[in-house]
Amino acid sequence: MAVKKSNPAPTIRSVYVIAGADGFRVRRQVESLLERLLEPEQRALALYQPKAQEATLAGVLDELRTSPFLAPRRVVLLEDAGDFIRDNRESLEKYFDAPSSCGVLILTVKSWPSNTKLAKKLPAIGEMIEIEELKRYQLPAFVVQCARDEFKKSIAMEAAEMLVEWIGDEPGALHSEVEKLAIFVDRKTAITIEDVESLTGHNRVLGAFDVIDKLVSRNLSGALDALRQMFAADKSAEYSVIGAFAYHVRQLISARALREKGASEEQIVRQLRIPRFRASTLLRQAGHMDWRVLGGLICDLARLDYAGKSGRAEIPTAMEQWVIQLSGRMG
Repeated sequence: MAVKKSNPAPTIRSVYVIAGADGFRVRRQVESLLERLLEPEQRALALYQPKAQEATLAGVLDELRTSPFLAPRRVVLLEDAGDFIRDNRESLEKYFDAPSSCGVLILTVKSWPSNTKLAKKLPAIGEMIEIEELKRYQLPAFVVQCARDEFKKSIAMEAAEMLVEWIGDEPGALHSEVEKLAIFVDRKTAITIEDVESLTGHNRVLGAFDVIDKLVSRNLSGALDALRQMFAADKSAEYSVIGAFAYHVRQLISARALREKGASEEQIVRQLRIPRFRASTLLRQAGHMDWRVLGGLICDLARLDYAGKSGRAEIPTAMEQWVIQLSGRMG
């Protein structure tokens, strides 16, 4: 009988560089690496993690070269270490030539240019772990994987896509919503579209629906009041309101396209999975806007999303201005 060979434990390197702009996934990678390097009870004595802006080169090297106590190694973790590396580049290059035999250095950075001396020296003594930014089309699969691997739940791709539409493209925020959904469904093994609607987006989508309906009815003050209520009722609305409007605009586009193809109201209800009592209002809204206006709404929301995330605009103010501009276009 053949004896199964166990896979050898991965070699521990002297230096790990974790590079990526997605802070949530970088932190998850750090935690995964720490689990390999130290047992939880060893971290109090063997893990040194100062703030990078307060760390000194002498302190970091001293920690790395100090023999570990009740642990297999000492670990130094410097998060967001770009400035630390810039200020100590030459000394770090020398350390890379002769790293400590009892310490492991972990650096997290936004980027790791391959043309630097440090980058060229790293493969001999360490490892670079690149965290690539997830494209928007990859996020539903990320949601499905989180639900399955971390919470032992299944979630249909359609429900995952809805979650991304409402919550946005921040993996950390999506992970948080999946965790809430896993708790919400309790012992159920599957997260459904209805669960997502109930817990995550129902009120936000209804708010967007109401704002657009008041604009179609030429009630600008009512539309602005409805928008303000969205922000007042939900502290997290600033991060999700654009997704709610984007979801509703896509519903308008789909409804108009189906109507032009000759679909009945009943067929539209089934295909778009909308409540029957909202179908006629949705079709009325879609019929009030031509394709130029509908296409412009998607572009507007993309610009607002970028402006908010880059710090160029305050979302509540920008959304009010957008509603006023939209009222003029639809007038």
